[in-house]
Amino acid sequence: MILAIAALGVKSFIENEILQVKQAVYPLKYMDSVEKYAEEFGVDKYLILAVIKTESGFDPNAKSNADAIGLTQITEEAFAWIKLKLCPKENLVFEDLYNPDTAIRFGTYYMARNLERYNGDISTAAAAYHSGWGTVDKLLEEYNTEILTQFPYTQMENYVYKINKSYNAYQELYNTSEGDF
Repeated sequence: MILAIAALGVKSFIENEILQVKQAVYPLKYMDSVEKYAEEFGVDKYLILAVIKTESGFDPNAKSNADAIGLTQITEEAFAWIKLKLCPKENLVFEDLYNPDTAIRFGTYYMARNLERYNGDISTAAAAYHSGWGTVDKLLEEYNTEILTQFPYTQMENYVYKINKSYNAYQELYNTSEGDF
């Protein structure tokens, strides 16, 4: 009896430690902005966290080889387009994407437009987030389909895999039957 109770205690301790490690790998950072813009633009907050984790690893000062910047890694060209659609009268410049709130706002808006354009399919929307509408539209036409189920470019395939893996992990870790954390 005592051994059974001790075994349950050890099991509970190990499960708690594993949960803490998983939560460290998939953190809930910048949640005020994530929740605000996810709700505003109708995107699952866990998808936005997956984008941030994949794009920048939660580093607000991240800059890619393609000169995309901030948490959500927006390029200057994408910034100009999003600003025109979202907030043309606001006095924002590209470098404002180093501000986490601005980056999350722009990244969430862009993902929302991708989901809208590609019938809510996360993989196709993620491919477009990574490679642009032109590339994805050409692939859809080439494959004669409305969503992508195969990704002919290694970087695109890896990106879509990472987004889906992170998104699923966030949902499993934090989306509980009692309600979201």
